Amino acid sequence: MVNISLLEKSIPVAPIKIAALDSCGRLAQQVDSHLVQFRKELDSHNQSGLNFRGYTADTFLLDCKCPRFGSGEAKGIINESVRGTDLFIMVDVCNHSLTYKVSGHVNHMSPDDHYQDLKRIIATATGKAHRINVIMPFLYESRQHKRSKRESLDCALALQELVQMGVSNIITFDAHDPRVQNSIPLSGFDNFMPTYQFLKTLCASIDDFKIDNEHLMIISPDEGAMQRAVYFSNILGVDMGMFYKRRDYSTVINGRNPIVAHEFLGDSVEGKDVIVIDDMISSGESMLDVAKQLKDRKARRVIVCTTFGLFTDGLEKFDDYFEKEYIYRVITTNLNYRNPDLLNRPYYLEADMSKYLASIMDILNHDLSVEKVRSTTKKINKLLNRFS
Repeated sequence: MVNISLLEKSIPVAPIKIAALDSCGRLAQQVDSHLVQFRKELDSHNQSGLNFRGYTADTFLLDCKCPRFGSGEAKGIINESVRGTDLFIMVDVCNHSLTYKVSGHVNHMSPDDHYQDLKRIIATATGKAHRINVIMPFLYESRQHKRSKRESLDCALALQELVQMGVSNIITFDAHDPRVQNSIPLSGFDNFMPTYQFLKTLCASIDDFKIDNEHLMIISPDEGAMQRAVYFSNILGVDMGMFYKRRDYSTVINGRNPIVAHEFLGDSVEGKDVIVIDDMISSGESMLDVAKQLKDRKARRVIVCTTFGLFTDGLEKFDDYFEKEYIYRVITTNLNYRNPDLLNRPYYLEADMSKYLASIMDILNHDLSVEKVRSTTKKINKLLNRFS
Protein backbone atom coordinates (compact mmCIF):
# COMPACT_ATOMS: atom_id res chain seq x y z
CA MET A 1 0.00 0.00 0.00
CA VAL A 2 1.27 3.48 -0.91
CA ASN A 3 2.02 5.85 2.02
CA ILE A 4 1.67 3.05 4.58
CA SER A 5 4.68 4.25 6.62
CA LEU A 6 3.21 7.75 6.71
CA LEU A 7 -0.29 6.65 7.70
CA GLU A 8 0.78 4.34 10.53
CA LYS A 9 2.49 7.29 12.24
CA SER A 10 -0.67 9.42 12.24
CA ILE A 11 -4.01 9.37 14.05
CA PRO A 12 -7.34 9.43 12.17
CA VAL A 13 -9.58 12.43 12.72
CA ALA A 14 -12.64 10.26 13.40
CA PRO A 15 -14.21 7.00 12.20
CA ILE A 16 -14.73 7.25 8.45
CA LYS A 17 -18.13 6.85 6.76
CA ILE A 18 -19.11 7.15 3.09
CA ALA A 19 -22.56 8.50 2.26
CA ALA A 20 -22.98 7.67 -1.41
CA LEU A 21 -25.99 9.07 -3.20
CA ASP A 22 -27.64 6.81 -5.78
CA SER A 23 -25.95 8.82 -8.53
CA CYS A 24 -22.52 7.65 -7.34
CA GLY A 25 -23.37 4.17 -6.06
CA ARG A 26 -21.19 2.06 -8.35
CA LEU A 27 -18.06 4.19 -7.94
CA ALA A 28 -18.61 4.35 -4.17
CA GLN A 29 -18.66 0.54 -3.95
CA GLN A 30 -15.32 0.35 -5.75
CA VAL A 31 -13.83 3.04 -3.51
CA ASP A 32 -15.17 1.31 -0.40
CA SER A 33 -13.60 -1.99 -1.48
CA HIS A 34 -10.17 -0.35 -1.82
CA LEU A 35 -10.54 1.52 1.47
CA VAL A 36 -11.49 -1.65 3.37
CA GLN A 37 -8.38 -3.33 1.96
CA PHE A 38 -6.17 -0.34 2.83
CA ARG A 39 -7.38 -0.33 6.43
CA LYS A 40 -6.91 -4.09 6.91
CA GLU A 41 -3.39 -3.85 5.53
CA LEU A 42 -2.53 -0.86 7.68
CA ASP A 43 -4.05 -2.46 10.78
CA SER A 44 -1.80 -5.51 10.30
CA HIS A 45 1.22 -3.17 10.42
CA ASN A 46 0.02 -1.38 13.57
CA GLN A 47 2.86 -1.46 16.13
CA SER A 48 1.44 1.13 18.55
CA GLY A 49 -1.09 -1.13 20.25
CA LEU A 50 -3.75 1.56 19.82
CA ASN A 51 -7.13 0.36 18.56
CA PHE A 52 -9.13 3.20 17.00
CA ARG A 53 -12.91 2.89 17.00
CA GLY A 54 -14.31 1.98 13.58
CA TYR A 55 -10.88 1.99 11.92
CA THR A 56 -11.45 -1.32 10.18
CA ALA A 57 -14.80 -2.61 8.97
CA ASP A 58 -16.33 -4.83 6.32
CA THR A 59 -17.77 -1.71 4.69
CA PHE A 60 -17.67 2.02 5.32
CA LEU A 61 -20.77 2.73 3.23
CA LEU A 62 -23.60 4.48 5.04
CA ASP A 63 -27.27 3.59 4.67
CA CYS A 64 -28.78 6.79 3.27
CA LYS A 65 -31.33 7.76 0.62
CA CYS A 66 -33.43 10.60 -0.75
CA PRO A 67 -37.01 9.34 -1.34
CA ARG A 68 -39.47 11.51 -3.26
CA PHE A 69 -43.11 12.34 -2.81
CA GLY A 70 -45.60 12.20 -5.67
CA SER A 71 -45.27 15.95 -6.12
CA GLY A 72 -41.57 15.59 -6.91
CA GLU A 73 -40.43 16.94 -3.53
CA ALA A 74 -37.90 14.90 -1.58
CA LYS A 75 -36.20 14.47 1.78
CA GLY A 76 -32.85 13.12 2.96
CA ILE A 77 -32.72 10.13 5.31
CA ILE A 78 -29.74 8.56 7.10
CA ASN A 79 -30.67 5.23 8.68
CA GLU A 80 -27.71 4.85 11.05
CA SER A 81 -25.74 7.01 13.42
CA VAL A 82 -23.15 9.43 12.01
CA ARG A 83 -22.34 11.10 15.33
CA GLY A 84 -18.64 11.78 15.63
CA THR A 85 -17.77 10.42 12.16
CA ASP A 86 -15.61 11.83 9.40
CA LEU A 87 -18.33 11.81 6.74
CA PHE A 88 -17.57 11.74 3.02
CA ILE A 89 -20.62 12.43 0.83
CA MET A 90 -20.25 11.32 -2.80
CA VAL A 91 -22.43 12.68 -5.60
CA ASP A 92 -22.34 12.55 -9.40
CA VAL A 93 -24.30 15.58 -10.63
CA CYS A 94 -24.08 14.36 -14.25
CA ASN A 95 -25.94 11.07 -13.77
CA HIS A 96 -28.98 11.54 -16.00
CA SER A 97 -29.97 7.86 -15.89
CA LEU A 98 -31.91 8.21 -12.62
CA THR A 99 -35.59 9.11 -12.83
CA TYR A 100 -38.45 10.12 -10.54
CA LYS A 101 -42.14 10.79 -11.02
CA VAL A 102 -43.94 14.11 -10.77
CA SER A 103 -47.73 13.72 -10.80
CA GLY A 104 -47.33 10.53 -12.83
CA HIS A 105 -44.81 11.98 -15.31
CA VAL A 106 -41.28 10.57 -15.47
CA ASN A 107 -38.45 13.08 -15.02
CA HIS A 108 -34.75 12.42 -15.49
CA MET A 109 -32.64 13.83 -12.69
CA SER A 110 -30.74 16.98 -13.65
CA PRO A 111 -27.59 18.39 -12.03
CA ASP A 112 -29.90 20.68 -10.02
CA ASP A 113 -31.78 17.66 -8.65
CA HIS A 114 -28.55 15.92 -7.62
CA TYR A 115 -27.27 19.08 -5.97
CA GLN A 116 -30.47 19.41 -3.95
CA ASP A 117 -30.16 15.78 -2.81
CA LEU A 118 -26.58 16.50 -1.73
CA LYS A 119 -27.81 19.39 0.43
CA ARG A 120 -30.50 17.15 1.92
CA ILE A 121 -27.92 14.61 3.13
CA ILE A 122 -25.71 17.40 4.46
CA ALA A 123 -28.69 18.85 6.34
CA THR A 124 -29.45 15.41 7.78
CA ALA A 125 -25.89 14.99 9.12
CA THR A 126 -25.10 18.58 10.15
CA GLY A 127 -24.50 18.91 13.88
CA LYS A 128 -23.95 15.17 14.27
CA ALA A 129 -20.93 14.30 12.12
CA HIS A 130 -17.51 15.38 13.38
CA ARG A 131 -16.62 16.66 9.91
CA ILE A 132 -18.40 16.73 6.55
CA ASN A 133 -16.50 16.36 3.28
CA VAL A 134 -18.12 16.50 -0.16
CA ILE A 135 -16.68 14.48 -3.03
CA MET A 136 -18.09 15.94 -6.23
CA PRO A 137 -15.94 14.64 -9.11
CA PHE A 138 -17.68 16.86 -11.69
CA LEU A 139 -17.96 20.21 -9.95
CA TYR A 140 -21.56 21.43 -10.03
CA GLU A 141 -22.05 24.37 -12.46
CA SER A 142 -18.28 24.49 -13.06
CA ARG A 143 -18.82 25.64 -16.65
CA GLN A 144 -20.53 28.76 -15.27
CA HIS A 145 -17.45 29.84 -13.36
CA LYS A 146 -17.01 33.43 -14.49
CA ARG A 147 -19.10 36.40 -15.49
CA SER A 148 -18.66 37.84 -18.99
CA LYS A 149 -21.86 39.94 -18.96
CA ARG A 150 -24.90 40.34 -16.71
CA GLU A 151 -25.31 36.69 -15.71
CA SER A 152 -25.27 34.44 -12.66
CA LEU A 153 -22.17 32.99 -11.01
CA ASP A 154 -23.66 29.61 -10.21
CA CYS A 155 -20.52 27.66 -9.24
CA ALA A 156 -19.32 30.29 -6.76
CA LEU A 157 -22.78 30.50 -5.18
CA ALA A 158 -22.97 26.71 -4.82
CA LEU A 159 -19.55 26.51 -3.14
CA GLN A 160 -20.45 29.27 -0.70
CA GLU A 161 -23.74 27.57 0.11
CA LEU A 162 -22.03 24.24 0.88
CA VAL A 163 -19.54 25.94 3.19
CA GLN A 164 -22.33 27.79 4.98
CA MET A 165 -24.06 24.45 5.55
CA GLY A 166 -21.01 23.15 7.42
CA VAL A 167 -18.94 21.40 4.76
CA SER A 168 -15.24 21.43 5.68
CA ASN A 169 -13.66 20.06 2.50
CA ILE A 170 -14.76 19.93 -1.12
CA ILE A 171 -12.93 17.40 -3.31
CA THR A 172 -13.26 17.57 -7.08
CA PHE A 173 -11.39 16.45 -10.18
CA ASP A 174 -10.09 18.50 -13.10
CA ALA A 175 -12.25 21.55 -12.36
CA HIS A 176 -13.12 23.55 -15.48
CA ASP A 177 -11.38 26.52 -13.84
CA PRO A 178 -9.93 25.78 -10.37
CA ARG A 179 -9.73 29.51 -9.65
CA VAL A 180 -13.40 29.29 -8.68
CA GLN A 181 -12.10 28.24 -5.24
CA ASN A 182 -11.39 31.94 -4.69
CA SER A 183 -15.08 32.22 -3.78
CA ILE A 184 -14.37 30.23 -0.57
CA PRO A 185 -10.79 31.27 0.31
CA LEU A 186 -10.98 30.14 3.96
CA SER A 187 -12.36 26.66 3.27
CA GLY A 188 -10.93 23.39 2.01
CA PHE A 189 -11.03 22.92 -1.76
CA ASP A 190 -8.91 20.25 -3.43
CA ASN A 191 -8.70 19.70 -7.18
CA PHE A 192 -7.06 16.47 -8.39
CA MET A 193 -5.96 15.46 -11.88
CA PRO A 194 -6.10 12.00 -13.54
CA THR A 195 -2.82 12.37 -15.47
CA TYR A 196 -1.20 9.25 -14.01
CA GLN A 197 -4.30 7.12 -14.61
CA PHE A 198 -4.47 8.29 -18.25
CA LEU A 199 -0.85 7.34 -18.84
CA LYS A 200 -1.24 4.01 -17.05
CA THR A 201 -4.22 3.15 -19.27
CA LEU A 202 -2.34 4.16 -22.42
CA CYS A 203 0.71 2.07 -21.57
CA ALA A 204 -1.39 -0.97 -20.63
CA SER A 205 -3.80 -0.87 -23.59
CA ILE A 206 -1.80 0.18 -26.67
CA ASP A 207 0.94 -2.32 -27.53
CA ASP A 208 3.02 -0.19 -29.90
CA PHE A 209 2.68 3.05 -27.92
CA LYS A 210 6.02 4.91 -27.94
CA ILE A 211 6.80 7.84 -25.66
CA ASP A 212 9.44 10.00 -27.31
CA ASN A 213 9.62 13.19 -29.34
CA GLU A 214 9.72 11.37 -32.68
CA HIS A 215 6.56 9.34 -32.10
CA LEU A 216 4.31 11.33 -29.75
CA MET A 217 2.88 14.83 -29.37
CA ILE A 218 0.42 16.37 -26.88
CA ILE A 219 -2.36 18.60 -28.20
CA SER A 220 -4.48 21.14 -26.34
CA PRO A 221 -7.87 21.49 -28.11
CA ASP A 222 -8.31 25.07 -26.87
CA GLU A 223 -6.78 27.74 -24.66
CA GLY A 224 -8.52 26.42 -21.54
CA ALA A 225 -6.73 23.06 -21.68
CA MET A 226 -3.24 24.55 -22.06
CA GLN A 227 -2.12 23.95 -18.47
CA ARG A 228 -3.08 20.26 -18.65
CA ALA A 229 -1.28 19.80 -21.97
CA VAL A 230 1.86 21.67 -20.81
CA TYR A 231 2.19 19.44 -17.73
CA PHE A 232 1.61 16.26 -19.73
CA SER A 233 4.14 17.24 -22.41
CA ASN A 234 6.77 18.28 -19.85
CA ILE A 235 6.48 15.11 -17.80
CA LEU A 236 6.73 12.96 -20.95
CA GLY A 237 9.41 15.10 -22.57
CA VAL A 238 7.57 15.55 -25.86
CA ASP A 239 6.40 18.53 -27.92
CA MET A 240 2.94 20.03 -27.67
CA GLY A 241 0.66 22.04 -29.91
CA MET A 242 -2.66 23.78 -29.45
CA PHE A 243 -5.79 24.86 -31.23
CA TYR A 244 -7.64 28.07 -30.55
CA LYS A 245 -11.29 28.56 -31.28
CA ARG A 246 -12.65 31.29 -33.49
CA ARG A 247 -16.22 31.90 -32.36
CA ASP A 248 -19.19 33.82 -33.71
CA TYR A 249 -19.93 36.15 -30.80
CA SER A 250 -22.99 37.59 -32.55
CA THR A 251 -24.89 34.30 -32.16
CA VAL A 252 -25.83 32.11 -29.17
CA ILE A 253 -26.75 28.43 -29.74
CA ASN A 254 -27.46 26.09 -26.80
CA GLY A 255 -26.17 28.72 -24.39
CA ARG A 256 -22.83 29.33 -26.10
CA ASN A 257 -21.26 31.10 -29.05
CA PRO A 258 -20.77 28.65 -31.95
CA ILE A 259 -17.24 27.80 -33.10
CA VAL A 260 -16.41 29.06 -36.58
CA ALA A 261 -13.04 27.33 -36.95
CA HIS A 262 -10.15 25.73 -35.05
CA GLU A 263 -6.74 27.23 -35.81
CA PHE A 264 -3.61 25.16 -35.06
CA LEU A 265 -0.39 26.41 -33.48
CA GLY A 266 2.58 24.06 -33.22
CA ASP A 267 5.07 21.83 -35.03
CA SER A 268 4.21 19.18 -37.59
CA VAL A 269 2.23 16.17 -36.34
CA GLU A 270 2.93 14.09 -39.45
CA GLY A 271 3.54 10.43 -38.63
CA LYS A 272 3.11 10.94 -34.88
CA ASP A 273 0.60 9.66 -32.36
CA VAL A 274 -1.17 12.65 -30.82
CA ILE A 275 -2.90 12.80 -27.45
CA VAL A 276 -5.67 15.40 -27.26
CA ILE A 277 -6.24 16.19 -23.58
CA ASP A 278 -9.15 18.13 -22.05
CA ASP A 279 -11.41 18.17 -19.00
CA MET A 280 -14.58 16.92 -20.68
CA ILE A 281 -16.37 15.77 -23.78
CA SER A 282 -19.81 17.39 -23.82
CA SER A 283 -21.40 17.20 -27.27
CA GLY A 284 -18.02 16.23 -28.73
CA GLU A 285 -18.25 18.49 -31.79
CA SER A 286 -15.16 20.49 -30.85
CA MET A 287 -13.09 17.39 -30.06
CA LEU A 288 -14.11 15.62 -33.28
CA ASP A 289 -13.27 18.66 -35.38
CA VAL A 290 -9.82 18.82 -33.76
CA ALA A 291 -9.30 15.09 -34.42
CA LYS A 292 -10.22 15.49 -38.09
CA GLN A 293 -7.88 18.43 -38.54
CA LEU A 294 -5.03 16.46 -36.95
CA LYS A 295 -5.63 13.54 -39.31
CA ASP A 296 -5.76 15.98 -42.23
CA ARG A 297 -2.31 17.08 -41.07
CA LYS A 298 -1.23 13.41 -41.39
CA ALA A 299 -1.11 12.47 -37.72
CA ARG A 300 -0.67 8.71 -37.28
CA ARG A 301 -3.26 8.10 -34.55
CA VAL A 302 -5.46 10.48 -32.53
CA ILE A 303 -6.03 9.48 -28.90
CA VAL A 304 -8.53 11.54 -26.90
CA CYS A 305 -8.10 11.76 -23.11
CA THR A 306 -10.78 13.55 -21.10
CA THR A 307 -11.67 13.33 -17.43
CA PHE A 308 -15.42 13.40 -18.00
CA GLY A 309 -17.18 11.78 -20.93
CA LEU A 310 -20.68 13.25 -21.03
CA PHE A 311 -21.50 12.58 -24.72
CA THR A 312 -24.63 14.74 -24.55
CA ASP A 313 -25.35 14.31 -28.28
CA GLY A 314 -24.89 10.53 -28.31
CA LEU A 315 -22.16 8.30 -29.72
CA GLU A 316 -23.07 8.15 -33.42
CA LYS A 317 -20.55 10.80 -34.50
CA PHE A 318 -17.78 9.11 -32.54
CA ASP A 319 -18.68 5.77 -34.16
CA ASP A 320 -18.52 7.41 -37.58
CA TYR A 321 -15.18 9.11 -36.88
CA PHE A 322 -13.72 5.85 -35.56
CA GLU A 323 -14.76 4.02 -38.74
CA LYS A 324 -13.13 6.77 -40.80
CA GLU A 325 -10.01 6.47 -38.58
CA TYR A 326 -10.15 10.09 -37.46
CA ILE A 327 -9.96 8.86 -33.85
CA TYR A 328 -8.13 5.79 -32.58
CA ARG A 329 -9.04 5.67 -28.87
CA VAL A 330 -11.16 7.68 -26.43
CA ILE A 331 -10.17 7.50 -22.75
CA THR A 332 -12.34 8.86 -19.94
CA THR A 333 -12.41 8.20 -16.21
CA ASN A 334 -15.12 6.37 -14.28
CA LEU A 335 -15.80 9.44 -12.13
CA ASN A 336 -19.15 10.16 -13.80
CA TYR A 337 -22.02 8.12 -15.20
CA ARG A 338 -21.40 6.78 -18.68
CA ASN A 339 -23.94 5.25 -21.02
CA PRO A 340 -23.54 1.43 -20.94
CA ASP A 341 -23.31 1.48 -24.75
CA LEU A 342 -20.10 3.51 -24.49
CA LEU A 343 -18.39 0.81 -22.42
CA ASN A 344 -18.79 -1.67 -25.30
CA ARG A 345 -17.38 0.59 -28.01
CA PRO A 346 -14.12 -0.76 -29.54
CA TYR A 347 -12.46 2.65 -29.27
CA TYR A 348 -13.30 3.28 -25.60
CA LEU A 349 -10.87 2.83 -22.68
CA GLU A 350 -11.58 3.51 -19.00
CA ALA A 351 -9.13 5.11 -16.59
CA ASP A 352 -10.11 3.71 -13.19
CA MET A 353 -10.00 6.36 -10.46
CA SER A 354 -11.47 4.37 -7.55
CA LYS A 355 -8.16 3.40 -5.93
CA TYR A 356 -6.85 6.96 -6.23
CA LEU A 357 -10.04 8.32 -4.67
CA ALA A 358 -9.78 5.83 -1.78
CA SER A 359 -6.19 7.01 -1.17
CA ILE A 360 -7.36 10.63 -1.08
CA MET A 361 -10.04 9.82 1.49
CA ASP A 362 -7.57 7.82 3.60
CA ILE A 363 -5.03 10.67 3.61
CA LEU A 364 -7.68 13.26 4.52
CA ASN A 365 -9.05 11.08 7.30
CA HIS A 366 -5.55 10.97 8.83
CA ASP A 367 -5.31 14.77 8.50
CA LEU A 368 -2.19 14.55 6.35
CA SER A 369 -1.15 16.76 3.44
CA VAL A 370 -2.98 15.88 0.23
CA GLU A 371 0.21 16.70 -1.68
CA LYS A 372 1.22 13.12 -0.85
CA VAL A 373 -1.43 11.94 -3.31
CA ARG A 374 -1.80 15.03 -5.50
CA SER A 375 1.81 15.01 -6.71
CA THR A 376 2.01 12.06 -9.12
CA THR A 377 5.30 13.00 -10.81
CA LYS A 378 7.28 10.25 -9.03
CA LYS A 379 4.64 7.65 -9.90
CA ILE A 380 4.64 8.76 -13.53
CA ASN A 381 8.44 8.61 -13.76
CA LYS A 382 8.40 5.14 -12.20
CA LEU A 383 5.76 4.04 -14.72
CA LEU A 384 7.77 5.47 -17.63
CA ASN A 385 10.93 3.68 -16.49
CA ARG A 386 9.04 0.41 -16.25
CA PHE A 387 7.37 0.99 -19.61
CA SER A 388 10.62 1.84 -21.39
